[in-house]
Amino acid sequence: MDETVAEYIRRTVLKIPRDEIKSMLQKWGFLSEAELQTINFHQIKDNISQEVVQLCEENSADIKQAAVLDIIYNHIYPNKRMWSVYQMKKTGEEPEIFDFQSFKKKFKRRLLSALENVTINFREYEDNAIWIRIAWGTPYTKPNQYKPSYVVYHSQTPYVFISASVLKSNMPLLCQALVIASSYHDIQEMELRSRSLNSLKDIVFKRYNQNFKTYCPRPPQERNAEPESADLRIIHENRSEKERIERVTWEIFGDGPQPQLEFAQYKLETMFKSDPKMEVLDKKEPFRCLVKFSSPHLLESLRSLAPAGLADAPLSPLLTCITQKARNNFKIKEKRGFFPGSFVSP
Repeated sequence: MDETVAEYIRRTVLKIPRDEIKSMLQKWGFLSEAELQTINFHQIKDNISQEVVQLCEENSADIKQAAVLDIIYNHIYPNKRMWSVYQMKKTGEEPEIFDFQSFKKKFKRRLLSALENVTINFREYEDNAIWIRIAWGTPYTKPNQYKPSYVVYHSQTPYVFISASVLKSNMPLLCQALVIASSYHDIQEMELRSRSLNSLKDIVFKRYNQNFKTYCPRPPQERNAEPESADLRIIHENRSEKERIERVTWEIFGDGPQPQLEFAQYKLETMFKSDPKMEVLDKKEPFRCLVKFSSPHLLESLRSLAPAGLADAPLSPLLTCITQKARNNFKIKEKRGFFPGSFVSP
């Protein structure tokens, strides 16, 4: 076994929590149950990793088997990576039967025809999710196994979740391979990013909307009273005003947990009026801008704005429509709005 493969397996094992190493190696399936019984999983992880590497050397493991172990690790811990959402489109509406083997063949053929030094691994899961791991190289260097790209494609949907490597120059080639292999004609980034892969799936697959409609629809007045300390975070001293803010916030966001979204952006086209003496808006073209939001938990942050006294209730639809507009590529057009400076809303 190559030394680089041995070192990669060792580092992958070291990433796994000690209590889960055995179960993850069982899912990997490269080592037999009898071989796993020879490993002392109660010792320090460094010693465990050395024993695993020794068994892999005896079985002549190569980088393909090592990459499968990495896929399993990232499938169990997807929040270790940053994910972006892409949507593919077709010109026609004719449904096609998905063939996994044909998909793999087309995908690999497109990448390997453009870049020789690349390793590609696939793994199919029960929820129709195909996990693809791509380690990129250059014409003069071997693939960097420590900085791969990951793709999660649900074969019955047009959505693709990509965790790109540092080599962003390979993204156009990766997107082209996805479009060709899945028989689509176009692919577009939806400007949604998060470490929570499941939250992104909840948004684009509309699972979040279904949860919202069925999640304990109880008015705020019927819930148990909040501790007095919570009132300290609310600027409004008038009790009726605080109840109104609570009610409006509940109507918009509900009681349930929000999908964990870390980044969102959309384009805004706005028509403004200004002081005629300034002669700023002689042209009739709309004022265009790019609105970006980022937070460790964006939707929860937005939900807390009004109760904390940082924004009026209800919040602007531009802030509360993120999950709905996400499925429309976040291209929003509005005819009015406020911006600092000399521009005034019509």
